Amino acid sequence: MNTEPQLSDVRERFYPRERRSIPAARKFAQQALSDWGLNERSDDVLVCVSELATNALLHGVPPGRGFLLLLKREDGDRLRVEVHDSGDGHPAMRRQGAQAEAGRGLWLVDALADAWDVGARVPGKIVWCEFAMKDHEGRAAGAGERENHVT
Repeated sequence: MNTEPQLSDVRERFYPRERRSIPAARKFAQQALSDWGLNERSDDVLVCVSELATNALLHGVPPGRGFLLLLKREDGDRLRVEVHDSGDGHPAMRRQGAQAEAGRGLWLVDALADAWDVGARVPGKIVWCEFAMKDHEGRAAGAGERENHVT
């Protein structure tokens, strides 16, 4: 009988509307990735966590509220990152691209994640991204399944 503790495939944490929530969210995500042994794309994941959390704080979290960071390991070969906030609006990539002084966050998410989008939540929205993880032979799981969301 296996008596090793099972690590949950879902991790979530709520963060208040304050600047220190961004590094705290990165640290939380890094610990989850380490616990799950998903280290091969951790830099990409952590940049996306940082960008989505920053966007939530700057544009999606009304005063007195916060955001929820949810990480899901799906089918052992995909990682889903979700940031839930209660603000209005629908994030979109600005057409001016990476040369702009602001608005580069979603360009980074688009470049690093395999897929991303925005879903409905009442109140607010869920901005998510996904990453294919390597299988046991080191091949990228789900390679070639990239979804682009430029509006």
